[in-house]
Amino acid sequence: MYDLNIDTDVNVQLSDCRQEDARAVFGVLDHYYVLEDVEAPAPAGTAPVTTVWMATFDTSGGRREEVSPPALSGKVVATLTGGYHAVGEVEKVLAAGFDIESIQAVSGDQETEARLLLAPR
Repeated sequence: MYDLNIDTDVNVQLSDCRQEDARAVFGVLDHYYVLEDVEAPAPAGTAPVTTVWMATFDTSGGRREEVSPPALSGKVVATLTGGYHAVGEVEKVLAAGFDIESIQAVSGDQETEARLLLAPR
């Protein structure tokens, strides 16, 4: 099946943060774009693991509602993967609500990956 949103979908992965902070970041994006998919982390086991929250947003539509940025309890590592324009648009929305620092960018032929450090203002 051909995915018509291949250039507009952005996969957002959040790590190194509390669940409340992940919900806050996803909440900002959900008010602006269409939330297509969200994946809850696996239940915690007995061994220490890194928890990653993932969601996919369609940047071609949505409510485009600007919201007051919620307070984060600490820094959040965000990895954005998708088409160049779509990832750039998500970065702009995040920059409007949080202090962001670019950690790494990896460019491919059709997609890019951006690693950001989000911090409360």
